[in-house]
Amino acid sequence: MNTSELIGHYLTMRRASGARLESAERLLYQFARETGDLPLADVTPQAVSVFLWGRGELSATWKTRRAVLGGLYRFAMARGHVQTSPLPDHCPKLPPQITPYVYSREELQRLLDATSWFASRSNRLQGLTYRSLLLLLYATGLRVSEALRLCLADMDRAQRMLTVRESKFYKTRLVPIGEGAFQVLSRYVDRRCRELPMPLGTSSALFASRSGRPLSYRRVLTVFHLVRAEAGIGCPPGEHRPPRLHDLRHTAAVHRVISWYQEGKDVQQLLPRLATYLGHVNIASTQRYLHMTPELLHEASARFAQYAALDACEENDDA
Repeated sequence: MNTSELIGHYLTMRRASGARLESAERLLYQFARETGDLPLADVTPQAVSVFLWGRGELSATWKTRRAVLGGLYRFAMARGHVQTSPLPDHCPKLPPQITPYVYSREELQRLLDATSWFASRSNRLQGLTYRSLLLLLYATGLRVSEALRLCLADMDRAQRMLTVRESKFYKTRLVPIGEGAFQVLSRYVDRRCRELPMPLGTSSALFASRSGRPLSYRRVLTVFHLVRAEAGIGCPPGEHRPPRLHDLRHTAAVHRVISWYQEGKDVQQLLPRLATYLGHVNIASTQRYLHMTPELLHEASARFAQYAALDACEENDDA
């Protein structure tokens, strides 16, 4: 049995217990391709090491790949396909994690404008598709995988609401859409229904290729790299990598909190709502998204100054 066949059995077993494993599936089949799709017992420790390292500089992806392959090798050993696991016991010293990036509003506009450059004779809707996708990611803070799993029926146009089904933690949640983003998305949906196939009717993909099938995660990342370059957004000072597509989610959270500060709202009281909106299991996950950008720091400092002034007034009154 070659590695890809074994991976199929492994995924079937894991999914029978409720696991989704979408990213793990891509990674495992990539492993099979890059190691020649041999029987797993014939894959050398050196080949495994090369796959774990990946292309280019060593990154935190090493740990992700190690964890995914660990599950496959435990499955294979339990069924006699391999005698031992060639995976290393110790993790090499990894570089610091990528600092989350918060796009400015001007950079967001440049990204949206750059999608018009990405046109195709075979799919004239392509530019609008990616523009709508980027806008939705920023307007709602959805994970990229969540947006790509949306189908046409998940958009309730009467209520301006999205149904995000079985997200990262197997939850389904309702996500409201702001007026501006809703208008853009509605125009896109009208054209998508007219110009692209709907192989599954209203269960067809919201963001689709010219065949009507869902856009692939890998394809979306490739297009985003092109759009980001066209928008002139490179590596931030002191960083070795440019901002990511996933950073739109960070940006959505930070910009929401900034707007709450500016509107004089109780941010601490609203953070649990933001956690629910983003699909986090607890508020701690949300707080990690709120990196102190200069704008956020300014608004937080201004709020603190207001509280300090109120305390001073109360002390004077008591005196």
